[in-house]
Amino acid sequence: MSVPAGTPAVNEDEAALAAPFVKCLARLIRAQDTYGLQDGASDAELLTHFIITEQQRREIPIIGDPDPDVLLRFNIFYTAVGLTIEARTGLVASPTMMISHEGFGRVLLTTGRLVVFSKTVRDVHRFGFATLGKLAEAGAKLVDDAIAVIEAYPDVARA
Repeated sequence: MSVPAGTPAVNEDEAALAAPFVKCLARLIRAQDTYGLQDGASDAELLTHFIITEQQRREIPIIGDPDPDVLLRFNIFYTAVGLTIEARTGLVASPTMMISHEGFGRVLLTTGRLVVFSKTVRDVHRFGFATLGKLAEAGAKLVDDAIAVIEAYPDVARA
């Protein structure tokens, strides 16, 4: 059963798909598709792999090894954060990730000599968001927080 147009869920998804971060994420996914398997897919279809409902999350074991597809999505997500930061500031924001085979590790985003984002991650094998809106919100928050750090330390960011 599809949701009729004009309902809050559809409007939220349309707003999320219009967000600069989500557009960048969809472009990155398309860039990774070297064989053209998803050429006809809409942005919403491309991003469905990032959506994990509460029920799906409960079905994933608490302890587990992330598979390569999850690690790729994780990498693409933080790369999109870096590219969105670059689009807004003109500074290259490079993600650095160290993830163990058990799904624990650290993610850094740096511009020049400035670390604009640092997070310890766990349960990478359960990486995902409840809705497109939550995906857009999380990406936009990371971008905004990193830009606030860049604005607080502009000389270090440009060094």
